[in-house]
Formats: sequence, C-alpha cells, structure tokens
Amino acid sequence: LNASTERMSANPDERVLRIDIHTHILPEEWPDLKERYGYGGWVQLDHHCPKMAKMVKDGKVFREIEENCWSPEARIQEMDAMGLDVQVLSTVPVMFSYWAKPEDALDLSRLLNDHVAEIVKKYPKRFLGLGTIPMQAPKLAVEELTRCMKELGMSGVQIGSHIEEWNLDDPALHAFFAAAEELGAVIFVHPWDMPKDGRFAPYWMPWLVGMPAETCAAIVCLTLGGVLEKYPRLKVCFAHGAGSFPFTIGRIEHGFEARPDLCQIKSKTNPREYLGRIWADSLVHDPKSLAFLIDIMGEDRVMLGTDYPFPLGESHAGLLIDNTAELTPQQKSKLLGLNALDFFGVPRERFL
Repeated sequence: LNASTERMSANPDERVLRIDIHTHILPEEWPDLKERYGYGGWVQLDHHCPKMAKMVKDGKVFREIEENCWSPEARIQEMDAMGLDVQVLSTVPVMFSYWAKPEDALDLSRLLNDHVAEIVKKYPKRFLGLGTIPMQAPKLAVEELTRCMKELGMSGVQIGSHIEEWNLDDPALHAFFAAAEELGAVIFVHPWDMPKDGRFAPYWMPWLVGMPAETCAAIVCLTLGGVLEKYPRLKVCFAHGAGSFPFTIGRIEHGFEARPDLCQIKSKTNPREYLGRIWADSLVHDPKSLAFLIDIMGEDRVMLGTDYPFPLGESHAGLLIDNTAELTPQQKSKLLGLNALDFFGVPRERFL
C-alpha cells in the first residue's frame, strides 16, 4: 500500500498518524497594506495568473507561490496524495513585520490569525493553527497571544529567531515567555531576517547558511540567556532540525566551561542539560543527519516538519523518516505523529 491508501484503509486504531508541524499558509487576498497603514515595506499578492501569485514587496518580487499556499482544499488534496493526516499552519515569516509600527503589526497579526483559525475551524481533523504576534511590542504580543489561545483555539505561536535588534533572551521579551508558559502555548521558532548582502548574497547563502546559524543563535540565547531556566514549563520547537545547534553543542558546551566569564553571565546551567527539553522538526534532508539529530535531541523530541509548500522543504512529507534505515518502527511512529501529539497536547482521537 502507498501512504495515501494506508491512510484511508488501515485500522484507525493501529495506523501511524502523520502530522506535519512545519507548514506555511497565507490568505488568498488581503487589503493594500501600504494604503491601510500609510507606509511601505509590506508584502502584497499579485495574482498574475490562475492558481499562481507573486509575493511582492515594494514593487520587487519576493517569491512566487501556488494555490496550495492559500487554499486549504488544494492542501488537503496534496495531503491525501502523500498520506498526511494533519498540517500545523503558520504564516510565512516575511509576514512577521517586527520592523513595523506595533499597532500596525498587531492589526496584520489579527488578520492572519483569524484566517488560520477559520481554516482550522472548517477542517478540525486536518489542521492545527499557530498564530503570529507583534513581538516588537511585548504587551501587544501578550494580548494577541491570549486571544489566539482563549478565543481562536490555537495551539501556540510561531516567532522569529530574533526580534529586530533583540535576541530572544532580551529582558523585554520575558513578559511574552511568562504568558506563553502560563497559557500552555507552544512556541515554534523559525529563522528569519538573515544577512542577505555582501558576502552572503551569492549561492542562496542566507537560506542555506544563514538560517541554520540563526536558529542556533536563538537556542543559545534561550539556554545561556536563562530563559528556559526561568520558564521551565515552556514547550519550544526549533525549525530545520534545530539548525546548526545539534552539531555544535559540543563546541557550545566547551565554551560554556572554558569561558564562564563570557558564557555564564546569565545562567550557570550547562546548555547540554536542555537536550531532552527542547524540540526540533525533522527537516534536515539527509538520513544520516536525521539519525544524528535524534541521537542528540532524543527520539521523543523530533517531529515531522516539511516547510510545505516551499522549495527548500521536503516535497513528500515523511519520506525521509520512512527511508531512514537506522530508525526502528517505534521511532518512526514517534517522529511521524506521536511526538507532535505530545508537544501540542491534543488527543489522537481528534484527527480520526
């Protein structure tokens, strides 16, 4: 049986549930934001032909997308074709808008969050939702986080790897982390705003080199910065297999021990102690890398993630996990869905 046939025909009490925790979505239309807010820098969609659109920022094409980036029905059709049960929906990071005026970023966040919540409400067995919030204004961020959790029924939020000039350990952000812990909101950290000019301009290096480094920096700031120590009940997952962090934990630990004057200024807890407490998605594109990621992070802390529907994503959800020979069937079941149920705190029965 192929994965799609298995999804439809297997005993629902026995088959492996497949949940993709890293997917991105946009509304099909939204208002002219330059007109709405009175200044530029915003992304608009140009539906230049059927089932295709260009993401345009200040007249420059950022990315071309297909209808699976906005149509839940198109997504479900593709999910069924590859045997995927559930997608977790989050916005495209370029929409974070941390650079904007706080009240405008809040307004856009509400628009995007309402859109995701509507899709989850319409197809509750196929989708979960993560919100986006104006992190540059922590008070407003907490306000929208609370609305996402209490009114929209979301599971948590997606945030960037830094907030403009703030690293994630900046004291200004503690109010957000405290609220997330209290509300039981999961946090999905996605790299963004990488260096794009000069030496990093060629070879798609902002995405290939910058993103893994950004994610590693976010983890270092949350661990050495004392955030995870202060808020021990936080559930945090990092995109793209936690970036370069798993491969450099030895170097980071060595620095922590060798230079306490530089590395232990906010926390005395060895960063290695957080392995087993943080999550990562499985998007590493290589079976040996996936096996290594699981060895470092723990088999209960890695979840299927594809970056659907973008080019750097996994084109067939779960194929890397399925084809990694080093994994046992039990480990594959955990990565494909069981760990996500634990992370998001939802019962399996919701999706059956």
